[in-house]
Amino acid sequence: MPEYSDAGGKTPRTRRSSRGRTPQGNPNPVDVHVGSRIRLRRTLLGMSQEHLGDALGLTFQQVQKYERGTNRVGASRLWDLSRVLDVPVSFFYEDMAPEVAESSPRLISGLSEEPEALDADPLSRRETLELVRAYYRIADATVRKRVFDLAKALAAAAEDAEIR
Repeated sequence: MPEYSDAGGKTPRTRRSSRGRTPQGNPNPVDVHVGSRIRLRRTLLGMSQEHLGDALGLTFQQVQKYERGTNRVGASRLWDLSRVLDVPVSFFYEDMAPEVAESSPRLISGLSEEPEALDADPLSRRETLELVRAYYRIADATVRKRVFDLAKALAAAAEDAEIR
């Protein structure tokens, strides 16, 4: 990091840029959310990080950093992602929890405390994505409907067991 002296020429200090991170230096929750939506769509399409990177002129490591929220996605890159992943730009902001939306760099710049930790979104889990992909690979619509009904019945039975 570049060093500079204060106006009086005193001891050099390290200059730090928050670049939209939380006061503790963690990736901003909004960037993490956008990254999880990129990963969600890429996985639903059955696309590897390497393939997505190739389509964007990036390495798969850069795609990983975007998906984790480690690196922020610029507007032009978000536009490219929306084209390659065949979704509107708004897709990347859908289903954002209010707590995450309140963590925008504009709003956290004056906060002194860390935003509350958020539970992992079950829709972004690999298990969920694999289940959805397997479900849609069932060619017979009647069988697919029965699997759907079975899943709902099992969930209802689990809820009933928790109530007792």
